[in-house]
Amino acid sequence: QVQLVESGGGLVQAGGSLRLSCAASGRTYTVGWFRQAPGKDREFVARINWGDGVTEYIDSVKGRFTISRDHAKNTVYLQMNSLKSEDTATYYCGARWRGGGYNPRVESTYDSWGRGSQVTVSS
Repeated sequence: QVQLVESGGGLVQAGGSLRLSCAASGRTYTVGWFRQAPGKDREFVARINWGDGVTEYIDSVKGRFTISRDHAKNTVYLQMNSLKSEDTATYYCGARWRGGGYNPRVESTYDSWGRGSQVTVSS
């Protein structure tokens, strides 16, 4: 099973930037970022296919967040710019190592999860 380690969270003022990293111990097919705010369900944020680089975002982060991958480091990044207080959450990366039909916006799609990285945006 692929192990995932997130890093890069922290406290930032509104309008600032952070970059999250998700280092994978093995090959993956797609990697997704989800987030969970206190008292809310975990929600999909973005995903990237490891091979062809296809990306997908939720509407609320389009134009502000960018997901990318580094083959040499086996790491996926989530660059977050123009952060807002509503972006405050624990961010999790998930990895799926199988192809085939799937919905990347659903948690059950992913085979492994990291432990999460806290992002706090102060207004």
